Amino acid sequence: MTTQLARTAEELHALPREGRRAVVMTMGALHEGHATLVREARRLAGPDGQVVVTVFVNPLQFGPNEDLDRYPRTLDADVLLADQAGADVVFAPAADEVYPGGEPQVRITAGPMGERLEGASRPGHFDGVLTVVAKLLHLTAPDLALFGQKDAQQLALIRRMARDLNFPVEIVGVPTVREGDNLALSSRNRYLSDADRASALELSRALLTGAAALEAGPAAVRRSARAILDAAAAMEPPVVLDYLALVDPADFTEVADDHSGEAVLAVAARVGTTRLIDNVHLTFGERR
Repeated sequence: MTTQLARTAEELHALPREGRRAVVMTMGALHEGHATLVREARRLAGPDGQVVVTVFVNPLQFGPNEDLDRYPRTLDADVLLADQAGADVVFAPAADEVYPGGEPQVRITAGPMGERLEGASRPGHFDGVLTVVAKLLHLTAPDLALFGQKDAQQLALIRRMARDLNFPVEIVGVPTVREGDNLALSSRNRYLSDADRASALELSRALLTGAAALEAGPAAVRRSARAILDAAAAMEPPVVLDYLALVDPADFTEVADDHSGEAVLAVAARVGTTRLIDNVHLTFGERR
């Protein structure tokens, strides 16, 4: 194993660094989706660059009834996967390294986009995400930061933060990685029973069915996806829909029925005790 483990920013910055530094931010429990991010970071940083994987379970982005204590901690396995994917360093700071003196009194606010969809379902979540991302950008000082497109709203907010607050970093989105049955890879998939998983597959099926109606326009996309999810609500276990939305990726507001250009079809639902999200990116042509 050649990947080094750093616990403090001082240890990280003491390591030799040549070329560009690319960072992949995670909360651990790494899987093939994270490995894809690391491999892309390696490609973009080049052989002379440095790839840093952060592993930090951020308490600020968990609500009072969410699964902070349940979230898996698997640092040894994470370092091994990061090494196999081509990382140079795993930066795994303690909470007091990221938040010296306890929870920060000054935080980044996600604004109106952070109150929609995921933000409406999880109040304050994106404030916690942006605050820790900003902290980790300062602590790691990368040239590039890579994030998965599965968390599309998060990616859009991080891009907006970097632009609005003049962070000297390029934010790179990497396409969602899926398992053989088309379920989007997630650390939370491990909580799904076989029956849960069979129901959860209806999320990606709804998105693909909606995408297949692209030529008929936004209303048809929404209608086609909704029909799959309505049927899935009667499965056992049921798919309990949180939201299905067809939104503008710039601000995550719903697109009009005559919309042309980029859009994101996004879904969130609970299957059993597990909450899952997924999305597909679409481009609508000029309407005649």
